[in-house]
Amino acid sequence: MNLGTGSGETTVVVIGAGPTGLTLANMLLHDGIPCVLLERRDREFVENRQRAGIVDNRVVEMYRDWGLSDALGGPPDDGYLEFRVNGERHVVDHGALSGGRYGRLCPQQVLVRGLIAHFLRAGGDLRFEADAVTLHDLDGERPRVTYLDGTGERVTIAGRYVAGCDGARGASRAGLPDGAVTTYTYDHQVSWMTILASAPPPSHPLLAVSRYGYAAHFYRGPQASRYYIQCAALDGPEDWPAERIWRELRARLGDEGLVDGPIAEVRRVDMRSEMCEPMNYGSLFLAGDSAHVMTPMGGKGMNLAVLDAETLALAFRAAVRDGDKAGLLGYSEVCLERAWRYQEFSRWMLEMTHDAGDASRVGTFRQRLALTRLNALFTDSTAARNFGQMMSGHW
Repeated sequence: MNLGTGSGETTVVVIGAGPTGLTLANMLLHDGIPCVLLERRDREFVENRQRAGIVDNRVVEMYRDWGLSDALGGPPDDGYLEFRVNGERHVVDHGALSGGRYGRLCPQQVLVRGLIAHFLRAGGDLRFEADAVTLHDLDGERPRVTYLDGTGERVTIAGRYVAGCDGARGASRAGLPDGAVTTYTYDHQVSWMTILASAPPPSHPLLAVSRYGYAAHFYRGPQASRYYIQCAALDGPEDWPAERIWRELRARLGDEGLVDGPIAEVRRVDMRSEMCEPMNYGSLFLAGDSAHVMTPMGGKGMNLAVLDAETLALAFRAAVRDGDKAGLLGYSEVCLERAWRYQEFSRWMLEMTHDAGDASRVGTFRQRLALTRLNALFTDSTAARNFGQMMSGHW
């Protein structure tokens, strides 16, 4: 249903065309629920934005159940995760530990392209370059969303519900009245340089712990790699020229023969977490990064976000088709319980991998605790099995 410009009506206005908003919009379209998807950026930017790259088994199964498997690119995850602890190699088969539940190594931009293509093929209404998005009458029966289109014309869309999927700093959160939600934030006091390079990816995702600090190496394409290097609190990308990057990676990964390549991007990331409670106000429902932000450790941020989308899609279906609003009333509680569990796992893994390295940062006591946690993954079948279930998303 293409509403054009000027004014229009729909059932759900979805704000933000990242994995969360695109997943939700595709599910609504699948169920025959009219929706309009608004995105501030242009299509080229959205389809090439580099982010997380692991889709866990629970989410792979979710996309299959909704007929969205064609959106998943990248090779299957073989279930192996390699740890190098002070140069010693340990390989954990988390897929086998979770009962043969394997995910996919799917870079976010590949997933986004697939979801956009699926949505448009099915006749979905996706509007890029929707600027100055503003939410109105959220506490009423007929909320409205206004925006400026590419020609500068103001467009108004009235709907029954609004889904905020545009991140913690997006229009959805900005549209909440003061006091509508409580936000909890936490600074983990760990920072990374993330490096995207045209260099051979590893055989398996690789996490390395040593006295030099944390580093990691991940697949991003047949000849593309993403690296993470723990850095000092005040470091910027300018402090990490290519020569230093490759020198540190070879030392931290314990691989003097690591093949380098042209570096496309160096970016600083600070490990922070944020939780917004509740995840709804009136007719506005927050999902994904609009409601919670977590560290990249464990690769749970995107997976959690699209699970929010499914929970919300099911609640919208029940409300619109059957007049049953129980799912919408319980949406925040269901999603927050899951989000706090994911936050705990991400924090646990961050401490385990970063505290186990350089004792000068956290002290010997915490270092020994972290090393004990790591060793349990390699020697304790119960700990290993629990870890496998966490990685697969089946808790």
